[in-house]
Amino acid sequence: MTPTYTGGCQCGAIRFRVHGELKDASICHCRMCQKAFGAYYAPLVSTRGAALTWTRGEPKKFRSSNFVERGFCGDCGTPLTYEAPDGVAVAAGAFDDPSKLPPIVQFGVEGKIDFVDRLHLLPGHRTEEDAEQAPFVLEIISNQHPDHDTQTWPQEKSHD
Repeated sequence: MTPTYTGGCQCGAIRFRVHGELKDASICHCRMCQKAFGAYYAPLVSTRGAALTWTRGEPKKFRSSNFVERGFCGDCGTPLTYEAPDGVAVAAGAFDDPSKLPPIVQFGVEGKIDFVDRLHLLPGHRTEEDAEQAPFVLEIISNQHPDHDTQTWPQEKSHD
């Protein structure tokens, strides 16, 4: 049976489906990926050999180099794709279940920030543990699209 993966941007304006095996998840540390993701590195999943379909909306594009375009949601800004002559990679965190796509290789290690290898040593806290310093965390209502396909988004409000 051929696997199918779904995902989308944070606001739900863009959704996608990938039909086929995804076995080339990576992390890229190059400076362009750091800037594109606003992060220390970019987690990406190659869709080579699989079928990527946009099921709601399509990404806007930014040409980050002479060979690469980056796709992102024009509404919420979520980074979505890295598109190069050798294929399209999708942002791992944009998948509905990114835990199914563990990275197997790192690229652009010349740009790797030295503390990245020690992040796992930092103390960790659950969100609610910060409630004394930031009580609003207990009252957050997410506007984020759920991690599954929906018929419409945003959900229509009932007029009871």
